[in-house]
Amino acid sequence: MLQYCTFWVGELFIGIEVSRVQEVLSHSSITPVPLAPVHVKGLINLRGHIVTAIDMGLRLDVGPAGSADGDMMHVILNDDQGLLSLVVDRAGDVVEVDKEAHEDPPDTLQGEARRLIRGAFKLEGRLLLDLDVDYAVAISG
Repeated sequence: MLQYCTFWVGELFIGIEVSRVQEVLSHSSITPVPLAPVHVKGLINLRGHIVTAIDMGLRLDVGPAGSADGDMMHVILNDDQGLLSLVVDRAGDVVEVDKEAHEDPPDTLQGEARRLIRGAFKLEGRLLLDLDVDYAVAISG
């Protein structure tokens, strides 16, 4: 069994293996970065660490993450390159999935979302999309 940290970006229900996630935070002040790629929302200060914030809505080509009133969540990743924030609409729960139940991405995914999703797991009442984290956080991707 695998554990996935889940979140929503638009209507997409997405998951990342828990081992890649350090923490999930509510809205944090974001400082824009001039001349950065459009999906780089800016920088956040996480307890003295400067963290790049990637707008997953723009990265997935489904519109900016967060609500009209500015509410958003940060999924903080800790990997070889340091800390990164995935800016998402809202956080979900940690769910367990069977590794053998991994399927190809649904044919309904289009464009950039199709390239960023490695596959899917069928859960009760919804489909959990398995995000290719390494590709998603590639700034030039």
